[in-house]
Amino acid sequence: MARILSIDYGRKRTGLAVTDPLRIIASGLATVSTSELFDWLQSYVARETVELIVIGEPRQLDGSPSENLARVQQFVNRWRKAVPSIPIEYYDERFTSTLAHRAMLDGGLRKKERQNKALVDEISATILLEDYMRSRHL
Repeated sequence: MARILSIDYGRKRTGLAVTDPLRIIASGLATVSTSELFDWLQSYVARETVELIVIGEPRQLDGSPSENLARVQQFVNRWRKAVPSIPIEYYDERFTSTLAHRAMLDGGLRKKERQNKALVDEISATILLEDYMRSRHL
């Protein structure tokens, strides 16, 4: 089996998570500068077998598009043209940042650690991937 990779796309930083090859566990992978994301992902999929990429679809609580949606759509369109062999799918990312902060609190991280935005992004990507897997009964 191949891995599923998730992306919590942000203006400055992007959190990434990935499943193990058997798709049993979702784990944080990295947080990369968004400006370097495309090249980073191309390098990663050249080394690892990735079957699908799930990207957070940024929406407001009422379901309307957030300001980041246009940037996410540009990235998705670029990926689909450059790497059509690995599909990319949108998945609702509402509440992932809130859940990431809650997980950090529940995990006993100190305030300074909880302020690490890169860690929040990586945990958000992991939560996004876990939710996706649960919704698809993977």
